[in-house]
Amino acid sequence: MDATKKRVHPRFVTGKYQNIRLISMYAILIGFLILPWLRWNDRQAILFDVIEPKFYIFGATFMPQDFYFFAFVFIIAAMLLFMVTVYAGRVWCGYACPQTIYVHLYQHVEKWIIGDRNKRMKFDKAPWTAGKIIKFIAIHSIWGVFSAITALTFIALVVGTDYLFFNGATPFFMGWGKMTWIFFLLITFVTQTNGGYMREHMCVHICPYGRFQSVMFDKDTLIVSYDYERGEPRGARKKNAPADTMGDCVDCSMCVQVCPTGIDIRDGLQVECIQCAACIDACNDIMDKVGYPRGLIRYTTERQLVEKQKTKILSPRIFAYIFVLGACIVAATLVATGRAPLEMEIRHDRKQLSTVGRDGLVENSYVLKIVNKTDERQVYKVRLEPVEGLSLRSRFEKLPLQANEPYDLPVSVFGDPAKIQPGHTPITITVYTENGEYSASADDIFIFDKKDKK
Repeated sequence: MDATKKRVHPRFVTGKYQNIRLISMYAILIGFLILPWLRWNDRQAILFDVIEPKFYIFGATFMPQDFYFFAFVFIIAAMLLFMVTVYAGRVWCGYACPQTIYVHLYQHVEKWIIGDRNKRMKFDKAPWTAGKIIKFIAIHSIWGVFSAITALTFIALVVGTDYLFFNGATPFFMGWGKMTWIFFLLITFVTQTNGGYMREHMCVHICPYGRFQSVMFDKDTLIVSYDYERGEPRGARKKNAPADTMGDCVDCSMCVQVCPTGIDIRDGLQVECIQCAACIDACNDIMDKVGYPRGLIRYTTERQLVEKQKTKILSPRIFAYIFVLGACIVAATLVATGRAPLEMEIRHDRKQLSTVGRDGLVENSYVLKIVNKTDERQVYKVRLEPVEGLSLRSRFEKLPLQANEPYDLPVSVFGDPAKIQPGHTPITITVYTENGEYSASADDIFIFDKKDKK
């Protein structure tokens, strides 16, 4: 009545799908752990510096004004996930989701210290003795190490490995700032809680992805299913016993014992199922032992299992997802390859649009926001495109900027009242590199009010 649920302690099983799953999960985990240590042009290859802010991704530098590129990346990731879900169900949950990876890793720690499924269940019910306390502390200590490593990896992608580990302090963590410590402890706590305590509850009650499946699944979606017609009526029997009056399911409950979310796949498709295929490997192993064909529980589709028809691999929905995904990839590629190496914006000084100096010239002040988006030092110059009666003066004749450095350069445009007309005169200011390789221009107006004329 109070919706309580017993802690799930799955039995670990081996088989074809579990081998694929292990390779997939731990390849992703290892890739994540080594990601901050990759170098590119003497710099961390992937660094999401939120302080400056600048994002460095394998030699490319992205700034806040490039956020639209990341919007394309997020759309591509979402469309790819939806397309895979329509075709192959929740394979992301079972084979690649970080929550699944850490839960599996943390459960293996329990198995290593306590034992198999039955021993872990007895351990939960046992009274608190010195031995139980020691094992409890050992488990949480190892989890804590894994959680701390995860937190360090996350933070290294934001502040960089140089600041985190090579800051000159001994030990290295004594050189951290207050916010670094806060996020380190927070991420460690969240990882420990999700992987060690929340576990399947995160998948069942919090993660919205499981709810999407009712919308994205169709009759041709690949799902883990129990063949009800072949398996029922279920019941125990001797090896190689005739199955004339009974189905192939021997009711061994192995499919339930190996399930990481604790469901019975024989009850049909459920939102808790993450399609890890542990039940398939376990059932196939039992079928081999009792002498029955494999596949009582298998990857199949509703059209094939219920309607006894051939699955339609290509459907209009798949083509629609492929079309949208392809369009997004093309757009993101064009955006990434078409990024200008030099960016310049112009802002008119709003405090005082125009003034008249002692020399009688009308002055308009501007601020040029110049961003060197290349990975090399550049020297820039500024010029005003020719307009009769107007001239430009800059604070610097030459402006050297380091790689990916922005700078706000104040400039002034002076006008001769005898040669320009009162009102608004269009102007174009160009910033260009000293060697002439890159240039960028921006338009604005030169304001000359009649009352300013002497």
